[in-house]
Amino acid sequence: MSDIKVLALVGSLRAESINRRIAELAADVAPDGVAVTVFEGLADLPFYNEDIDDAVNTAVDHAPDPVVALRAAAADADAALVVTPEYNGSVPAVIKNAIDWLSRPFGNGALKDKPLAVIGGSLGRFGGVWAHDETRKSFGIAGARVIDVKLSVPFQTLEGKAPADHAELSANVRDVVGKLVAEVS
Repeated sequence: MSDIKVLALVGSLRAESINRRIAELAADVAPDGVAVTVFEGLADLPFYNEDIDDAVNTAVDHAPDPVVALRAAAADADAALVVTPEYNGSVPAVIKNAIDWLSRPFGNGALKDKPLAVIGGSLGRFGGVWAHDETRKSFGIAGARVIDVKLSVPFQTLEGKAPADHAELSANVRDVVGKLVAEVS
C-alpha cells in the first residue's frame, strides 16, 4: 500500500492549543501507511484578496509565498483533516482565510474532490459544533468532498488530561482518520 498523505489544518494559532494537540494525536494514531502532517503556515497567510491572487486569472500561481506553500501542500495531499475550535460561535478567521485561498481558482482549487473531515474541540458544552458545521459547509462550497464524520469535543470532558492521554478521544480520532483515508480513491 502506498502512503496516503493527510494535510491537517489547525484553527488555533496557539502553540499549545488543544486543537493542535488533537491534530498531533491524529498523526500519532494514524494507521500504517498514513502520514498526517500539520501545516505550519496558516499564520503567515495574508487575508484573501483577489488583487494579489494571480491564480484566479492565470495558469501560473504567483500568489504570495505562504499561499503558494498552502496550495502546494493541499495539492500534494490525498485528503485533509481540519481540526478547529469555535470562536464566538463561528469559524476562526485563520480557517476561513485558508478556505478562501484554497477555493481559488474557483472550481479548480487544490482540494477539489479530495476527502476532508472537520473535527476539534472548544469550550462550551457543544465542543465547537457550530464552527464545525460552518467549516464543512464552506469547504464543500470550495470544492472539497466533505465526509460525514463528527467529533466535537467539549474541553471539560477531557477532565484535565492531554488529548493523547484520553483513551476515548484517541480511539475516536483514530476512527475519524480511518474513515477519512477510506474515502481516498
